Amino acid sequence: MADVIEGESFRNEDWYGEEMVERAYQRCTFHGIDLTESLTRGAVFTECTFGNVRFNASRHTDSAFLRCTFQRSNFFEAEFTGCKLVGSTFAECTLRPLRITGGDWSFVGLPGADLHGVTIDGVRMREVDLTGANLAGAAVTGTDLSGAQLHGVNVERCDLRRSDLSALDPTTSRGLRDALIVPEQAVVIAQALGFRIG
Repeated sequence: MADVIEGESFRNEDWYGEEMVERAYQRCTFHGIDLTESLTRGAVFTECTFGNVRFNASRHTDSAFLRCTFQRSNFFEAEFTGCKLVGSTFAECTLRPLRITGGDWSFVGLPGADLHGVTIDGVRMREVDLTGANLAGAAVTGTDLSGAQLHGVNVERCDLRRSDLSALDPTTSRGLRDALIVPEQAVVIAQALGFRIG
């Protein structure tokens, strides 16, 4: 891992296609940065702020964005593989289409996020805040959503197979129609509704 860059501010810079391998940033600010088609591998960003940053078509592998803040940033066709975003928050960001495979997104704040059509597979998302989020038509498979905040979430036509739905209260959801689950998950949802399985 390279030396940690700490407390720096980067503004309106063109980092198109930049390759950031095992770089480390702490409490840095990135504003108006173009990271289109950039690549991170083994990079670590801790308590950094990203404002109006373009992550379009960027690829992130085994990188960490810990307790970071993303504001009005664009993630069009971005991919995260095996990344850790524990404690990070997203506000007014464009998050679709987005692909997340593996990694740990626990305690991430995504309230009201438009995530329809995104792909999330095999991700640890314990206690993630998806209050009022739109996951219509998304694929959220094999994902640990235990303890998640799902009040007002829309999962119409969402593929939820193999995901932990113990925190889903169907009575507070904005939409469940045609969501895809397996029989074991149906039992969990029935119990959430107060049914006794006999």
